[in-house]
Amino acid sequence: MQWRNYQTRYEAQQDILQYISSWYNPYRLHSTLNYVSPNDYEKRLLETKHAA
Repeated sequence: MQWRNYQTRYEAQQDILQYISSWYNPYRLHSTLNYVSPNDYEKRLLETKHAA
């Protein structure tokens, strides 16, 4: 995320929410998924279903 100046608080909040939903959450490791990212977890799940 690059440093930016925002005109309003709402604009800043929307940019932060976009960052969290588009990059941070899909790629961060989740302890409930055995320290695997959600993207990797879904990929493995689909591979397992196709192999069965």
